[in-house]
Amino acid sequence: MMTFLLIMIYLAFISLGLPDLLLGAAWPSMRLTLNAPLSAAGPLSMIVSCGTIVSSLLSGRVIGKFGTGCVTFVSVMLTAAALLGFSLAPSYAWLCVLAVPLGLGAGAVDSGLNDFVARHYAARHMNWLHCFWGIGATCGPIVMSQSIASWGGWSIGYRIVACIQFALVAALLFSLPIWRKMEKRDAAEAGAARAGNRARPKGMAWGILGFFFYCGGETSAFLWGASFLVESRGVGAEQAAGWVSLFFVGITVGRLLSGFLSMKLNGMRMIRLGQAGMALGALLLLIPNAYVSAAALMVLGLGCAPVFPTMLHETPRRFGEENSAHLIGLQMACAYVGCMLVPSALGWICGAVGTMAFPVLEIVFLAGQVLCCEKLNGILGWR
Repeated sequence: MMTFLLIMIYLAFISLGLPDLLLGAAWPSMRLTLNAPLSAAGPLSMIVSCGTIVSSLLSGRVIGKFGTGCVTFVSVMLTAAALLGFSLAPSYAWLCVLAVPLGLGAGAVDSGLNDFVARHYAARHMNWLHCFWGIGATCGPIVMSQSIASWGGWSIGYRIVACIQFALVAALLFSLPIWRKMEKRDAAEAGAARAGNRARPKGMAWGILGFFFYCGGETSAFLWGASFLVESRGVGAEQAAGWVSLFFVGITVGRLLSGFLSMKLNGMRMIRLGQAGMALGALLLLIPNAYVSAAALMVLGLGCAPVFPTMLHETPRRFGEENSAHLIGLQMACAYVGCMLVPSALGWICGAVGTMAFPVLEIVFLAGQVLCCEKLNGILGWR
């Protein structure tokens, strides 16, 4: 039963990654078809992010009432329907409407599955699952690129990804009885509801804030890395676009390797090891050499790799299983706020003082993340 559910979760994480970069890949073509300005992708992305934040905040209560399996099934169905709607949308206004269920579905399934894995599986699976998310996120733009070039346009790309999501919906429907059996066993063993608990565990605020600093820095790296290479290192725009992908390669490969390392190192050491790698990558960005900066982005990605999955996996151990679903929802919401706000603020700062601010601010956000993690370790008595 546990092995079957794990397979389903791996498939769901690939599915989670598939839509994440579709809008950016499709927008140059979409905006021409829909007669929308280039900047209109920003509000659309923010609607998705707001929906994701809302559903993450509510996920603990919803999962406590309906169960992880049911919430995952409904969330993926919402996502699939929204993606299909994107492929059929006659105007930009319709995209804005459809962005709401797209965000709501993504946030609920992300929080629910991360909580389930944190409570039931070893740390290596959390790292490998987030590696599989990276595979899905990488494949999404490839599908879209092929659709635009050879298969009839961006709407076909959205339709293909929607069909993949609907296939997962069918598999999840088939697996619902197994999810219910697992959740009944959990309730019997725990003797109390896992989600919706309003207790305030020690150090909760530091744990939540750490996700804001981490995700703000990570998102800024792949959003502004290419601009930094062009403006501060004199790299051509086309070459910079390829080099910045090294950051994403570093995260994906790093999470694969982190799964093996987690068999030897505990969560606290995994997080510290990742933060050390991030510090090395950020410091290398300060060296005024284009090739060193490209390598620094990969090192930064390798350092980022274990931090987010390990912080999630540590949640039940840090705060108790009865608080896990509620707190993972709060942590994911704070992470999405960081993803939404920090890159915009960094873009404003870089516009005002130049892109050399990028590595400095990466160091500042890493320092904030380390402070939160170490304060939490001190409160919990972990050294």
